[in-house]
Formats: sequence, structure tokens, C-alpha cells
Amino acid sequence: MVFAKANTPVEFREVHEEPSLLEQKISQLALRIEGTLLELRIRQLYSELEAKGLRLFPRCYLSDEWGCPEGIPVIGIPFYLASPMLGKIEEDVTGDLESEPEIVRYLRHEAGHAYNYAYRLHERQEWHNVFGPYTRPYLEEYHPAPFSKKFVRHLPGWYAQKHPDEDFAETFAVWLTPGLDWRAQYKGWAALNKLEYLDATLKSLPEQPVVSVASVDGLLPVEEMNYTVREHYQRQEKPDLSAELGQLLDGDLRDLCTGGEGDDPLPTWLKHRKSQLVREITYWTGARPQVVRALLDHLATRAQILGLSVRKEDEKVILTRFCIMITTLIMNHVYRDRFIEF
Repeated sequence: MVFAKANTPVEFREVHEEPSLLEQKISQLALRIEGTLLELRIRQLYSELEAKGLRLFPRCYLSDEWGCPEGIPVIGIPFYLASPMLGKIEEDVTGDLESEPEIVRYLRHEAGHAYNYAYRLHERQEWHNVFGPYTRPYLEEYHPAPFSKKFVRHLPGWYAQKHPDEDFAETFAVWLTPGLDWRAQYKGWAALNKLEYLDATLKSLPEQPVVSVASVDGLLPVEEMNYTVREHYQRQEKPDLSAELGQLLDGDLRDLCTGGEGDDPLPTWLKHRKSQLVREITYWTGARPQVVRALLDHLATRAQILGLSVRKEDEKVILTRFCIMITTLIMNHVYRDRFIEF
């Protein structure tokens, strides 16, 4: 990793509606899944599992992030999704918030982990033959092969390629998706063999899981998050790109922008497109969202210093050029661990 990581202060300039909410401890907010849209989406997941003839319905709980703790068949859901006000803070601070369809996709993925752990499928030799060794080191940074036919596509960033455990969870999510003819969609793909294996395996599961779904060891439930909402975001490490990039991209930004006084300032122009850019670039490159956000934030800061702006009549051209530039930089980082070669 080339860029430095630091506890960069998180800015909350855009959060005006509930400043007092930032100072409250998350454990004291009495957040619940019941009565929220999350409850409906979880019921949808359970219905999908039941429709496939499955009998395990993983317990869901509010936590600090999406996850299924290794070996424990339960599903952690980010706490901010249980409150519209907290959701707005998440979107304002990070530039992103899961939509309802995305929530369902994450639930299906985490359910895949839950089934893997509950029935200890990863201990079977055939599982290893199909997905690879479960003991393979789990790396946050991985180098995906875009458009590989060996893996299904579900979550952004070619996520199935990250680890055999993620490969199984992604394959499970695709298999579970209602109305999806996965045999037709993945015809001719090597990934079809994984879907066929999973289909046969799940149809022959024992009546009772090996691991209890009620287990809570090793979790971080919302009731134990004894820090404030503000501290939650301040604790998140944010890549600091100023040392690595500095003014190196200033010339490219000047070439990119054609505006002058009275046109849209580039930082404002980027702010309105940040969420979409992060989603699309993350999906197609496999880069971590926080890296893409950090790069966009760095460019916005440099653009503000340089006083750059965008003419409205040039927006489409500039957006295309900007997307290509950012994607190239991110791909450099994914495969070479640096944005720029010297």
C-alpha cells in the first residue's frame, strides 16, 4: 500500500438537521429492526429462502457494518439503515447510502455466509475442489480479473474473486435471486459448475445445522456500540492522498476543465456526482469505495485551490473524460499499488 492511512478528521459540514444526534452514543439510540423498512427486506429474504426449500433463517442484528462473523450464522446490518436521520448522516459523510435493492443484495450475500458456516460446508473436500481452499489468506486488497467467466457477478467490484468464502456467498446470492434463470445466464461460464454444485448441495442439507443460529459470540451488536455517532465516523480510517499525489494532477485537472467565472465550480460539480462515480468505478474496477472517495476528495480539494470550473455546455464531454481519468488512476492503484508511475 503506497498511500498513507491516517485518522483524518471527518467533516460534518453538510449535516445541519440533527447536530445533537452526532453527540449521542449509538448504544443509547434505542435502534431496532422492527417497524423499519429493514424488517420488510429481511422478511423478503426469509421468503426467498423458504421458496428454495431452505429451513434456516439467519438471525439479523444491527451492528457497525455489513457482515457475517466467521463461523457464526447470523447477519450484521449497519445501524444507520434503521433510522432515516442516521441514513442521511451516512450519505452526507460518505457520499453513499444503500438503496433498498442493494440492501436485499447484501442480505442474500450474507445469508450465503450464514449457510456456509451453519452447515460447515467449507469443511467438505468437494467444496474446496469447487471454490478453492477456505484457508487461503483473506486480503482486503485483491487483484480481480475483470469479466472473468469463472465467477458470478452480484456485488460490485468482482467481489466473488476476493476469497473462496466470498465466491460461495456470491454464488449463493445469485442462486437465491427470484426470477433469475441462472442456468441460462451463466451458460458456457465456468461459474455454472459452482452454481450446479451449490444447487445440489443445498437440496441435500441435513435437517439441523451444525452451528446454532442463535449464537452471538464475537459480535458487535448496536447495544454495545458505546461511542457517539460522530466518533463512529472519526474512527474510520480515511486514506490521505496528499503526500502521494500533492499537485501532480493539477495539470490534468486544468486540461479537463474549460469553465470560467460564473460557471459551476468543479468541487460542486463533483459533489453532485460523487455517489454515482464511486458506485460505478467501484463496481467495474474492484477498488475499495474509500479509495475512490479519497481520490475524488483530493481532486476536489485541488480543484478548489486552483479555482477550476465546468461550463454547462461541456458537462457531458467533461464527465466522460473525468470518468476515464479516474478509472485509469484507480486501475493503476489496484494493480500497481500506486496511482502514478515515475
